Amino acid sequence: MLSFIKKLFGPSVDLAEKIKEGAIIVDVRSAGEYAGGHVKGSKNMPLGNISAKLETIKKWDKPIIACCASGMRSGSAVSVLKQNGIEAYNAGSWQKANRLVKK
Repeated sequence: MLSFIKKLFGPSVDLAEKIKEGAIIVDVRSAGEYAGGHVKGSKNMPLGNISAKLETIKKWDKPIIACCASGMRSGSAVSVLKQNGIEAYNAGSWQKANRLVKK
């Protein structure tokens, strides 16, 4: 179980530092969920659209920190991004990502 959780959330990385260095927060929830609250400055890109947006994301040339409601969808998004050569990390919930921004 612990290995599953580590695989889902990835290795321990200081995400607050990554944000300070210019990482982009991508919220992979639906537009409706995003409208209900999100990290200021984050980009909304629902999980189902990630594959279609890979070229756009690559052009940003920045690490990506994905978030969602619980960390499950953002974990899936991170897998897709990493498989396509994009540096990506899972912040888990958008509330957790929001706390990272405020550090």
